[in-house]
Amino acid sequence: MSIQTRGLKEEYVSLHEIRRPIPPVLDYQKIDAMVSTLKGVPMGSATCKVEDITEGELPPIDVFKIREKGKTYYFAFGGCHRFQAYDRLSQEDDSKEILVKSRIIPATKKTLELYLGSSVHVMFEDIEKENNDKQIL
Repeated sequence: MSIQTRGLKEEYVSLHEIRRPIPPVLDYQKIDAMVSTLKGVPMGSATCKVEDITEGELPPIDVFKIREKGKTYYFAFGGCHRFQAYDRLSQEDDSKEILVKSRIIPATKKTLELYLGSSVHVMFEDIEKENNDKQIL
Protein backbone atom coordinates (compact mmCIF):
# COMPACT_ATOMS: atom_id res chain seq x y z
CA MET A 1 0.00 0.00 0.00
CA SER A 2 1.32 3.43 -0.87
CA ILE A 3 0.70 6.88 0.57
CA GLN A 4 -1.22 7.78 -2.60
CA THR A 5 -3.68 4.89 -2.29
CA ARG A 6 -4.14 4.29 1.41
CA GLY A 7 -7.41 6.26 1.36
CA LEU A 8 -8.91 4.23 -1.48
CA LYS A 9 -11.49 1.53 -0.86
CA GLU A 10 -10.29 -2.07 -1.01
CA GLU A 11 -11.82 -4.22 -3.74
CA TYR A 12 -11.27 -7.77 -4.94
CA VAL A 13 -10.30 -8.33 -8.58
CA SER A 14 -9.97 -11.72 -10.27
CA LEU A 15 -6.30 -12.70 -10.61
CA HIS A 16 -6.68 -13.53 -14.31
CA GLU A 17 -7.98 -10.00 -15.09
CA ILE A 18 -4.87 -8.18 -13.85
CA ARG A 19 -2.12 -7.64 -16.40
CA ARG A 20 1.50 -7.34 -15.29
CA PRO A 21 3.48 -5.89 -18.19
CA ILE A 22 6.86 -5.77 -16.40
CA PRO A 23 8.48 -9.09 -15.37
CA PRO A 24 9.21 -9.32 -11.62
CA VAL A 25 12.43 -10.13 -9.78
CA LEU A 26 11.44 -12.50 -6.98
CA ASP A 27 12.47 -13.80 -3.55
CA TYR A 28 10.89 -17.27 -3.40
CA GLN A 29 11.17 -17.58 0.39
CA LYS A 30 9.01 -14.46 0.69
CA ILE A 31 6.44 -15.98 -1.69
CA ASP A 32 6.38 -19.22 0.34
CA ALA A 33 5.65 -17.17 3.49
CA MET A 34 2.82 -15.32 1.74
CA VAL A 35 1.22 -18.52 0.41
CA SER A 36 1.35 -19.97 3.93
CA THR A 37 -0.29 -16.80 5.28
CA LEU A 38 -3.05 -16.95 2.66
CA LYS A 39 -3.72 -20.56 3.70
CA GLY A 40 -4.23 -19.38 7.29
CA VAL A 41 -0.81 -20.29 8.68
CA PRO A 42 1.07 -17.01 9.20
CA MET A 43 4.76 -17.28 8.38
CA GLY A 44 7.29 -14.47 8.69
CA SER A 45 9.84 -13.47 6.08
CA ALA A 46 12.86 -11.17 5.88
CA THR A 47 10.56 -8.17 5.41
CA CYS A 48 7.58 -9.09 7.62
CA LYS A 49 7.37 -10.40 11.17
CA VAL A 50 4.72 -12.96 12.16
CA GLU A 51 3.26 -10.46 14.68
CA ASP A 52 2.46 -8.07 11.80
CA ILE A 53 0.50 -10.65 9.79
CA THR A 54 -3.27 -11.04 9.56
CA GLU A 55 -4.09 -14.73 9.12
CA GLY A 56 -5.41 -15.54 5.64
CA GLU A 57 -4.76 -12.05 4.25
CA LEU A 58 -2.12 -10.10 2.40
CA PRO A 59 -2.01 -6.31 2.13
CA PRO A 60 -3.87 -4.89 -0.88
CA ILE A 61 -2.05 -4.37 -4.17
CA ASP A 62 -2.28 -1.05 -6.04
CA VAL A 63 -4.05 -1.77 -9.35
CA PHE A 64 -4.75 0.68 -12.18
CA LYS A 65 -8.24 0.46 -13.69
CA ILE A 66 -8.57 1.70 -17.27
CA ARG A 67 -11.78 1.99 -19.28
CA GLU A 68 -11.09 1.78 -23.01
CA LYS A 69 -13.67 1.31 -25.77
CA GLY A 70 -16.31 0.15 -23.28
CA LYS A 71 -14.06 -2.45 -21.64
CA THR A 72 -12.29 -2.47 -18.29
CA TYR A 73 -8.62 -3.38 -17.98
CA TYR A 74 -6.55 -3.82 -14.82
CA PHE A 75 -2.77 -3.30 -14.62
CA ALA A 76 -0.34 -3.60 -11.74
CA PHE A 77 3.35 -2.78 -11.43
CA GLY A 78 4.01 -3.43 -7.73
CA GLY A 79 3.09 -6.24 -5.36
CA CYS A 80 5.18 -8.79 -7.28
CA HIS A 81 5.54 -11.26 -4.41
CA ARG A 82 1.89 -11.00 -3.43
CA PHE A 83 0.86 -11.68 -7.03
CA GLN A 84 3.10 -14.72 -7.17
CA ALA A 85 1.56 -16.00 -3.92
CA TYR A 86 -1.95 -15.62 -5.37
CA ASP A 87 -0.78 -17.22 -8.62
CA ARG A 88 0.68 -20.20 -6.78
CA LEU A 89 -2.65 -20.69 -4.96
CA SER A 90 -4.49 -20.61 -8.29
CA GLN A 91 -2.19 -23.32 -9.66
CA GLU A 92 -2.90 -25.54 -6.65
CA ASP A 93 -6.66 -25.39 -7.29
CA ASP A 94 -7.49 -24.21 -10.81
CA SER A 95 -11.21 -24.80 -10.24
CA LYS A 96 -11.30 -21.93 -7.75
CA GLU A 97 -11.30 -18.28 -8.87
CA ILE A 98 -8.63 -16.39 -6.95
CA LEU A 99 -9.54 -12.84 -5.96
CA VAL A 100 -6.75 -10.35 -5.30
CA LYS A 101 -7.21 -7.78 -2.55
CA SER A 102 -6.61 -4.50 -4.40
CA ARG A 103 -6.79 -0.75 -4.14
CA ILE A 104 -8.18 0.47 -7.46
CA ILE A 105 -6.60 3.56 -8.99
CA PRO A 106 -8.61 5.10 -11.84
CA ALA A 107 -6.24 5.67 -14.76
CA THR A 108 -5.97 6.30 -18.50
CA LYS A 109 -3.70 5.09 -21.30
CA LYS A 110 -1.70 8.28 -20.73
CA THR A 111 -1.08 7.17 -17.14
CA LEU A 112 0.27 3.83 -18.37
CA GLU A 113 2.61 5.67 -20.76
CA LEU A 114 4.47 6.96 -17.69
CA TYR A 115 5.37 3.33 -16.91
CA LEU A 116 5.57 1.76 -20.36
CA GLY A 117 6.28 4.58 -22.81
CA SER A 118 4.71 4.57 -26.25
CA SER A 119 4.59 0.75 -26.26
CA VAL A 120 1.29 1.07 -24.38
CA HIS A 121 -0.51 1.64 -27.70
CA VAL A 122 0.95 -1.56 -29.19
CA MET A 123 0.00 -3.42 -26.01
CA PHE A 124 -3.64 -2.31 -26.32
CA GLU A 125 -3.67 -3.33 -30.00
CA ASP A 126 -2.39 -6.78 -28.95
CA ILE A 127 -5.05 -7.01 -26.22
CA GLU A 128 -7.77 -6.08 -28.71
CA LYS A 129 -6.48 -8.69 -31.19
CA GLU A 130 -6.38 -11.30 -28.40
CA ASN A 131 -9.99 -10.49 -27.45
CA ASN A 132 -11.11 -10.72 -31.09
CA ASP A 133 -9.37 -14.09 -31.47
CA LYS A 134 -11.21 -15.40 -28.38
CA GLN A 135 -14.55 -14.29 -29.84
CA ILE A 136 -13.85 -16.21 -33.07
CA LEU A 137 -13.24 -19.43 -31.13
